[in-house]
Amino acid sequence: MQLKIMPKKKHFSAGRVPLILFLCQMIRALDVPLDSKLLGDLVQPPTITQQSPKDYIIDPRENIVIQCEAKGKPPPSFSWTRNGTHFDIDKDPLVTMKPGSGTLVINIMSEGKAETYEGVYQCTARNERGAAISNNIVVRPSRSPLWTKERLEPITLRNGQSLVLPCRPPIGLPPAIIFWMDNSFQRLPQSERVSQGLNGDLYFSNVLPEDTREDYICYARFNHTQTIQQKQPISLKVISVDELNDTIAANLNDTEFYGAKPSKERPPTFLTPEGNESLKEELRGNVLSLECIAEGLPTPIIYWIKEDGTLPVNRTFYQNFKKTLQITQVSEADSGNYQCIAKNTLGAVHHTISVTVKAAPYWISAPQNLVLSPGENGTLICRANGNPKPRIGWLTNGVPVEIAPDDPSRKIDGDTIIFSNVQERSSAVYQCNASNEYGYLLANAFVNVLAEPPRILTSANILYQVIANRPALLDCAFFGSPLPTIEWFKGTKGSALHEDIYVLHDNGTLEIPVAQKDSTGTYTCVARNKLGMAKNEVHLEIKDPTRIIKQPEYAVVQRGSKVSFECKVKHDNTLIPTIMWLKDNGELPNDERFSVDKDHLVVTDVSDDDGGVYTCAANTTLDSVSASAVLRVVAPTPTPAPVYDVPNPPFDLELTNQLDKSVQLTWTPGDDNNSPITKFIIEYEDAMHEAGIWHHQAEVSGTQTTAQLTLSPYVNYSFRVMAENSIGRSVPSEASEQYLTKAAEPDQNPMTVEGLGTEPDNLVITWKPLNGFESNGPGLQYKVSWRQKDGDDEWTSVVVANVSKYIVSGTPTFVPYLIKVQALNDVGFAPEPAEVMGHSGEDLPMVAPGNVRVNVVNSTLAEVHWDPVPLKSVRGHLQGYRIYYWKAQSSSKRNRRHIEKKILTFQGNKTHGMLPGLQPYSHYVLNVRVVNGKGEGPASTDRGFHTPEGVPSAPSSLKIVNPTLDSLTLEWDPPSHPNGVLTEYTLRYQPINSTHELGPLVDLKIPANKTRWTLNHLNFSTRYKFYFYAQTSVGSGSQITEEAITTVDEAGILPPDVGAGKVRAVNPRISNLTAAAAETYANISWEYEGPEHVKFYVEYGVAGSKEEWRKEIVNDSRSFFGLKGLMPGTAYKVRVGAEGDSGFVSSEDVFETGPAMASRQVDIATQGWFIGLMCAVALLILILLIVCFIRRNKGGKYPVKEKEDAHADPEIQPMKEDDGTFGEYSDAEDHKPLKKGSRTPSDRTVKKEDSDDSLVDYGEGVNGQFNEDGSFIGQYSGKKEKEPAEGNESSEAPSPVNAMNSFV
Repeated sequence: MQLKIMPKKKHFSAGRVPLILFLCQMIRALDVPLDSKLLGDLVQPPTITQQSPKDYIIDPRENIVIQCEAKGKPPPSFSWTRNGTHFDIDKDPLVTMKPGSGTLVINIMSEGKAETYEGVYQCTARNERGAAISNNIVVRPSRSPLWTKERLEPITLRNGQSLVLPCRPPIGLPPAIIFWMDNSFQRLPQSERVSQGLNGDLYFSNVLPEDTREDYICYARFNHTQTIQQKQPISLKVISVDELNDTIAANLNDTEFYGAKPSKERPPTFLTPEGNESLKEELRGNVLSLECIAEGLPTPIIYWIKEDGTLPVNRTFYQNFKKTLQITQVSEADSGNYQCIAKNTLGAVHHTISVTVKAAPYWISAPQNLVLSPGENGTLICRANGNPKPRIGWLTNGVPVEIAPDDPSRKIDGDTIIFSNVQERSSAVYQCNASNEYGYLLANAFVNVLAEPPRILTSANILYQVIANRPALLDCAFFGSPLPTIEWFKGTKGSALHEDIYVLHDNGTLEIPVAQKDSTGTYTCVARNKLGMAKNEVHLEIKDPTRIIKQPEYAVVQRGSKVSFECKVKHDNTLIPTIMWLKDNGELPNDERFSVDKDHLVVTDVSDDDGGVYTCAANTTLDSVSASAVLRVVAPTPTPAPVYDVPNPPFDLELTNQLDKSVQLTWTPGDDNNSPITKFIIEYEDAMHEAGIWHHQAEVSGTQTTAQLTLSPYVNYSFRVMAENSIGRSVPSEASEQYLTKAAEPDQNPMTVEGLGTEPDNLVITWKPLNGFESNGPGLQYKVSWRQKDGDDEWTSVVVANVSKYIVSGTPTFVPYLIKVQALNDVGFAPEPAEVMGHSGEDLPMVAPGNVRVNVVNSTLAEVHWDPVPLKSVRGHLQGYRIYYWKAQSSSKRNRRHIEKKILTFQGNKTHGMLPGLQPYSHYVLNVRVVNGKGEGPASTDRGFHTPEGVPSAPSSLKIVNPTLDSLTLEWDPPSHPNGVLTEYTLRYQPINSTHELGPLVDLKIPANKTRWTLNHLNFSTRYKFYFYAQTSVGSGSQITEEAITTVDEAGILPPDVGAGKVRAVNPRISNLTAAAAETYANISWEYEGPEHVKFYVEYGVAGSKEEWRKEIVNDSRSFFGLKGLMPGTAYKVRVGAEGDSGFVSSEDVFETGPAMASRQVDIATQGWFIGLMCAVALLILILLIVCFIRRNKGGKYPVKEKEDAHADPEIQPMKEDDGTFGEYSDAEDHKPLKKGSRTPSDRTVKKEDSDDSLVDYGEGVNGQFNEDGSFIGQYSGKKEKEPAEGNESSEAPSPVNAMNSFV
């Protein structure tokens, strides 16, 4: 029986609320102690205790035994099913069931075949309380088939070739274990060159003459039947080049001449797996085995890495000479791409294995047995996980719960069964089945309803002995149903013991935290429930502690003398101590020089080995103590030891045999200071290129004083030498004379060659230049060559100075180029460089995505599909597709607010994406654009869609006004986001007494068109709590709460002051502090509950720093504030507080500003068409002024006002966004001097206004703006557009959007 673990202890207190005790008793299952006598007396449903494995492979030469053992009270009876139908064992004389057991024995030794009984078996154990079932046991006989006969031709290969010897064993059950041996049953040697693969084949990276043999034999061992099957031997002959030439010569005429060439060395290629990529799927908890075997000459070495991750340290193992990577206990976190790399001196090759980890179901919380008393409640919980997510199914007594007899006390809620007010007939065994395509889990858990009077399980009259001032634990194990209550009494007439000096544990144990002498006595444990009472007596004795009153002391003695340690112990008279002496925490040496009497340890003729720590340990049956002392053995003062130190530096450095690329250095060693010199370290300085910097040149043994040094061309060398011994390294010697080597051509080319265009018509070639040491001579230059990859053009070359970049102009847009950069100096050229591929510059895409379709998933989520654009029209590296979407505004709102456009970017060649965070019951419009490295292409046709209704937000406000003796009036504002058509409001309220207990809850429905409601017939001088929320046809929204108090007496009401008629909120507080940040600014918002007219302040600082908070005062009583001047990419902490006596502060929040980004805005003032347009407008105005002047001089009349009404001043007309033309003038209320879009400063930047703040949503570097009232008017991408308002339009240059998001 599986039992529930109880809490550590419970505390009784007179002020505990009875309701809490009642609820605890209702939800708590009964605990059954593990007492064999008690369990034997209790009625219990069946429990499966033993069963055969799910996949049961049997030996066909032995009898079949299918196990099924169960326990229960009364003992259960057993039955079996086979392949889903009842298995009548009485009808088969070969099948018997063991007495008192459900185990089947099928006698196939005398007659019958194992294949006859192959199938799926399931056992059922049943008694009057229920039925438990076993797993589905799949019984299959093992198979060890013979190899099919085949004729194997001898294999002849040339030395160095690769080879795979196939094994292809017969398919057995279980699978065979494969190994290769010779005719003498000796295993064939394996190495990095020759190894066996996971499939059993034998792989040769390259063959050698010693591989020649005629007995390569593959064996298959079937462990279940203890048989070994053998493949026909394979003959292999490896011919060397000399043998092959002799054979050729013997078969040719004298006039003919041929010769076999030796196998060339070659870079690696993979023998297995094939190709560059492969897939591997493994189940959670198994061993993941990945294999890569390569051929090549020389023999390749295998390396393993995990892309975008590291291999788990404690679970990664390498087998088969690192050709096999194994990860044990694999989990979902091990999914990913693993790369094996085969490398030899001629090159490298890699293969990527994409690993996916699935999971058969595994338990998170398996159901546990429940023992309940009549009328109690309980739950069975069955939680499992897997990949894919497993399905949960319930059975009762082996029958699916859907067709089982109905039980009114049972309610099933997914993975949980809830029992309420159970009766004895509710007893049953429940089965939980969690399954997916990779397997299943089956667990039995019974519900046993018992009614039992209390029983005390602890033996009577137990004597407990405890040392004074230590805890005493008196046991009282008990059982009963319902759960008994436990009380303890001391003496015959004592009162019940309480928790002032005692601790009463849930398991019945009484704890005395600090036992004293007066704690001695007899204690009685009493257990009671409604069916009876039981009691038991135990006895407690308190003993004096054991103490060492004379401890051994530290001693220093000379070698050969005598020493004595004393140890006196005081103990309780009724306890007998044992004294033991230890040396260095071990036993004393077995030496007659050590003697122990009553209180002393004596050591005679002390030697050096006797030094150490000596411990006296005193032990009784209840406690132990110890004390230690150190013995130090000294001897006569020894002769002074020699002084050891690092060597003195070498001297007299001399250069001889000076050649172009070598020189001989000779030196004289310094004194070794009594420690032999082990080696000399030689360093060099390049005075021409890196003066003052010393580099390691060579090391020689400590017996040498001469070294032949290899030099590089065109270096001005100086050398120094250091000596090293076991103590350390000497200081460097003086530098040698300088030696300048001759110049030579470069022996290497620049590294990191790249080609990448920055404009549509150029190609920028960059490389890492050689340093002075690598130049090998004066006049370092580079020969830069390029040609189109897919064309037949010749190489174009140019020689440039010692720079790191060259720009090729006039290239086609986004064309692949082959590039190479070769170093040269005054002496000559470096070796031919390798070719590198690059691309000329990108241009904006030309085509918009077509066939845009929208599928509304729910009220806040939509899925967008589109057709991809032709790759040729992208004109660059395809980065993804970008969706612009916005909520369409009504004509009235369009005049007052900017459109909040949002942007989502989906990486790669995706053709669909998800739009999250939509507002219910709204009309949205979107378009799609393709994105490359240069920017966005044209937008697709706008596509509109509607979101369905959702639940509303909380009402915007709730106030209680006009409190009287028995009434309160509520006023509220509708929800700011109704998300549909409001159907009604729900008001729930309840009284709160002086101890903060809540009274009965009253529900009230209010029509949706109301914003005020009066509650009458309330209790006077009573606090009420109100819960208020709105509803749509979809459901209820978030609620808002408030508290208020009816007045005591109208005669005692004071004259109203400021704020009269409103009830002050209880416990003022600031909550829901949020921060939305951009590069250099952030918008802080919060919610406030409390009195009105409160002034707030915002404090902020860098997160994790010790600097003082910076404080900003908030104007008026606004609940938002913008922080400016922040550092990009920095984490800040922020909090909000209230000024004045109320002085409360919110909790802290942490936000991070976005990274700094380069602006990609286009300065309209520098565009040619804009300058021409301005000039034309200026010329028209000048002509108009001249005409007016002429007409006025002639005395004519000019209706200036009419002309102004018809043609507004172009200087104040805003530009249209689409074509850059001027719109019409209007006197609308939001006309202001043009700040954005129509004109930009000469420095090509857009000035941010004082009210600018930010909001971060989907994407990086996301900007937005807020009005002075705090309302958000921008869009997540930082791009803003304003819809036409009475003929006006304005535009704003877009900010860069770097966020790349992907939703599937």
